[in-house]
Amino acid sequence: MSAYNPNYVPPAHAAMSLNGNNLVNGLPGVVQQHQQPAPPPTGQQYMPQKQPQQFQQQPPPAAAYPGAGAPAPAQGNLPPPPQFNSGIASQFLPPTSGAAPPPLQQLPPSTLPPHLRPPTVNGPPPPLTNGSNGASSANSSRTASPRPPVAGAAQYAPGPVAAGLRPSPPQPTSQQSLANLTSNLENMNLNASRTNGGACAVPPPQQQYPPLAQKDYRGVATAQTGQPPQQFNDASSLLAASGVAPPVVPNAMATPFSGQKPPNLAPHPAKMFGSAAVPGRPTPPPAGQRIPYGVPSSASSEQQNQQNNNLQRAAPPPGAGAAWPPSLAKAAVPAAQPPLPPPQQQAQAQQYPYAQAYPAPQQQQQPSPPSAVQPPPPGMFGAGAQTAGAPLQYQAQTPPQAFGQQPQQAPGGPFAAPAPLNVAQQGFSRLWGQDTIDLMQNRHILSPATLPPPKVVLHNQFHESINCSPSIMRCTLTKIPESNSLLQKSRLPLGIVIHPFRDVNSLPVIQCINIVRCRLCRTYINPFVYFVDSKMWKCNLCYRVNELPDDFQFDPATKTYGDVTRRPEVRSSTIEFIAPSEYMLRPPQPAMYLFLFDVSIIAQQSGYLEAACATLNRHLDEMPGDARTQVGFICFDSFVHFYSMAEGLNQPHEMTLLDIEDPFLPRPDSLLVNLKECKELVRDLLKQLPKRFAHTHDPGSALGAALQVAFKLMQASGGRITVFQSCLPNKGPGALEPREDPNNRSAKDVAHLNPATDFYKRFALECSGYQIACDLFLMNQQYSDMATISGISKHSGGCVHHFPLYQKTKPHMVDSFRTCFKRYLTRKIGFEAVMRIRCTRGLQVHTFHGNFFVRSTDLLSLPNVNPDAGYGMQISYDESLTDVKTICFQAALLYTNSEGERRIRVHTVCLPVTASLPEVMHSADTEAIIGLLSKMAVDRSVASNLSDARDAFINATIDVYNAFKIAQNLPSGQSGQLIAPRSLALLPLYILGLLKHPAFRVGTSTRLDDRVFAMDCMKTLPLDQLMKYVYPELYKIDALIYHARNSNVSASQDDDEEEDEPLPELPRLQLSAEHLDSRSIFLLDCGTLIMLYVGLNVPPDVLEAVLGISSTAELADYVYGLPNVVSNENDVLKRFIMRLNYDKPYSALVQIIRDTSTAKGQFIERLTDDRSESSLSYYEFLQHIRAQVK
Repeated sequence: MSAYNPNYVPPAHAAMSLNGNNLVNGLPGVVQQHQQPAPPPTGQQYMPQKQPQQFQQQPPPAAAYPGAGAPAPAQGNLPPPPQFNSGIASQFLPPTSGAAPPPLQQLPPSTLPPHLRPPTVNGPPPPLTNGSNGASSANSSRTASPRPPVAGAAQYAPGPVAAGLRPSPPQPTSQQSLANLTSNLENMNLNASRTNGGACAVPPPQQQYPPLAQKDYRGVATAQTGQPPQQFNDASSLLAASGVAPPVVPNAMATPFSGQKPPNLAPHPAKMFGSAAVPGRPTPPPAGQRIPYGVPSSASSEQQNQQNNNLQRAAPPPGAGAAWPPSLAKAAVPAAQPPLPPPQQQAQAQQYPYAQAYPAPQQQQQPSPPSAVQPPPPGMFGAGAQTAGAPLQYQAQTPPQAFGQQPQQAPGGPFAAPAPLNVAQQGFSRLWGQDTIDLMQNRHILSPATLPPPKVVLHNQFHESINCSPSIMRCTLTKIPESNSLLQKSRLPLGIVIHPFRDVNSLPVIQCINIVRCRLCRTYINPFVYFVDSKMWKCNLCYRVNELPDDFQFDPATKTYGDVTRRPEVRSSTIEFIAPSEYMLRPPQPAMYLFLFDVSIIAQQSGYLEAACATLNRHLDEMPGDARTQVGFICFDSFVHFYSMAEGLNQPHEMTLLDIEDPFLPRPDSLLVNLKECKELVRDLLKQLPKRFAHTHDPGSALGAALQVAFKLMQASGGRITVFQSCLPNKGPGALEPREDPNNRSAKDVAHLNPATDFYKRFALECSGYQIACDLFLMNQQYSDMATISGISKHSGGCVHHFPLYQKTKPHMVDSFRTCFKRYLTRKIGFEAVMRIRCTRGLQVHTFHGNFFVRSTDLLSLPNVNPDAGYGMQISYDESLTDVKTICFQAALLYTNSEGERRIRVHTVCLPVTASLPEVMHSADTEAIIGLLSKMAVDRSVASNLSDARDAFINATIDVYNAFKIAQNLPSGQSGQLIAPRSLALLPLYILGLLKHPAFRVGTSTRLDDRVFAMDCMKTLPLDQLMKYVYPELYKIDALIYHARNSNVSASQDDDEEEDEPLPELPRLQLSAEHLDSRSIFLLDCGTLIMLYVGLNVPPDVLEAVLGISSTAELADYVYGLPNVVSNENDVLKRFIMRLNYDKPYSALVQIIRDTSTAKGQFIERLTDDRSESSLSYYEFLQHIRAQVK
């Protein structure tokens, strides 16, 4: 009967291991049909025991095997059977003299099946393996080296026992068992010889472990992980787990088996779960997992066990004493199988979905006695250590090292380092934020979730906890170089991005008589100052020692006198003071709002005026202000129309100014009226305006004249002018001519990015001097020269909103405009504001980015400041920071709130100083760098041209990686690698997003107004909104649907209960079509727009639950808004979208796109990782960067 049954299935009652990975090499184990070993208790390591001396086997010499260079078989720990052929056994024994033994007799090939052949046919059989997973590729190629016999020793030298193999009592031996054992050895010899020749046997089919079946929402059955309980099935296991050496008994493998399938070929169901090892000899692996390594030395094999397999060394036998281990080289346990190649890893991840969710515990290596380690022979890691024909992913493996040495790092590994790093050093490097990564080998580099800002390490827990929030102020470097030369070596930009008027939930507000400031540099007291004593403090910017006022020891929170460090000023980096009278040049101004409406024929056709007046009328009471708030309205086409709402009038009175070349105010006293007193007249006017000009056909637009009269109306008090424009201004002052060529929108050289006239810039600067800001809403149907007219906002501290191709017949555009305009009307506002940035002595601000007017070297004039505006500053060096440990930046914003109260908002950030170039490179903040580079590129595009700005992006990336290569002493030349610090790993990804953004892209048709607006957003958006604008966030929402179907909250329960249940964290995907699946729904968050991409094969029940449809064919080409469906799935998706919108100024518009929709192009063009007709893919861009890095 055959000893191999390919259809063998283990019985249902067979005991299984707790885990399915072999403890030696981490590969899936197999079922052992004889007695199971006992797993060690938690927290203890299983220590395998040495076999007694009478059962130890001596490895054969290499000369005993035919063929030059053939590897010697692995040493076993088993005695030969009693009936074993003495002629064959003598060939496995070491020679008794120095003469080489005679070669084996070459017998003719046998025609019998392998399991029936005599043992001398086709070469001698190898000795039995020691149970350390003979299925690994290394086991079939790495074998033991011979050694001379030890005088006075037993016939079989001691050999290590694999972890998990337990000896069991011997069994009686029969002739039939001997024949089966001989045939088994013969087949193993055939497999080993075939492996050395480059082929291997096909493993038997794996037995599936019966899982707990459960179907997902698509009806696909998924397996639930289940592990059998721990079993201690013999007393030896219990003794080994408790640390007591169990009595040694003969190995059960020494007994030949008869008629049963050998335990090393039985498939184990735990393979698909990736758990711990099962004892026994597993099956040979597939051919793709084997590596012909040649014949390593015995010491090399032993070090491979220690280094790669984390194999625990067995305790010395009783009575060995100091003579243990023998001085001669030991035979080795076969080494671990190398890692799977990437395609096999992907296939394994798909086949075993729970292997990643429930990884196997790592086996820790126990330290061995110093005497147990033999030094490696010289030259053992030469060029012949690996086979030249091995695959690339195998050739890059770490070669074995001696115990106590650092393993050599593979040059193509994902965490390549300039010097060899062991696992501990890599872990410390990652802990310290100094690990590196090879971008060429790690294309999917995006984190599973949104990247947190890098942590600032000040070595002071209190200072780190109270440092300024990164959502308000971030520096491009979290460690500042000590000199300008060091900064130039790093090739990194130094600057800060700030969001000074951000909505803050808990903001300490202090009202005091004396605001403590430095007498020299006027820095506000902050948590990073040094208190000399209770009466003196040292400034952290200029280092001057100042006196503290007597009332500073009073704590306003507790109303008591005490320690000065309990004051709110020194316990919060963001604080707001109520300014006393000395901070006012004039009485605080009231809230003044003036609205300018374009009522030309193009504006009437678009229908924006109806939506604007309706939204304004609805939210009139929510506008910030007090009892002094005033409003006014002006309309313009070819003429300028005023509306008087004086006392005694029962309806607004209209006046038209015909002379637009020299405009004037017909009635200055009643054009701006008190909102509270004339609210009914204002509401009546807002209802009449859309009808008043509904039948006019005036194509003119006298924007310049309307702005001039608005300035005359507001200059006495200051305030905010809101301009609605829908066409190119073509009448009166500031009239413009069309400049865009529609046939040249995709050219590489983009023209007309500069203003055509300085009329609007001069008007803005004049408004800034009178604390007037201008905001622009462009609702154009055609080219309107935004590059010119947006100057009224850029230089007066205003904002720009763009709604291209606006039509009242497009509901989604109307909804988007109403949402944006509502936020604009109801958000808080600061009037007559100024902002100053102060730096530690040795640094200064030399360039500002944003919408403002620079009044002095460090003072920004902001007639209006809003919570949705961001700014950027570039920092330069005045002197070296050699003697400084930390530096600080402080931003102070002085403004008048809508209630007429003068306030000062102060933000302070503290950063450490370093003299190490590698620390500077590892401390880079990629998102802050992108925010600053984008602002610098806009200025470069306007001052020079767009091509220079694009080249500057690429050159900046190349320079940074060149600098890092020099800092880390990495080898030069084209090695196929692009090594980057972890902190800068996402830099090429974001740079590519900028190059493909409408602001900077070429080769794609882009309207000039759209490009200019995108550039304005680069200058003014806060960093968190800018990153979504540059590189949107892509999610696969299958996990949300699964969560909704398995949660305990029903759609009928209260909203409070639903909000308490946390949503699952969805992994963030890179923007590539390779992640798309026709059976799933994807969500793309672009900031102001959220796209839902619905695959063609989404199950109907999911469509019904999420969108309320039964088929994707029911979706139109353009669908906006998430439908209201009473289901858990719909509610969970709405909650997820609400979470995405939480930090946005207003809720994003939701667009639903089916797979076959004509709107699919809008979704595809945002997948910036993929190649397009005019741009490279992400991997091609990496190749270009790598080719330029010298």
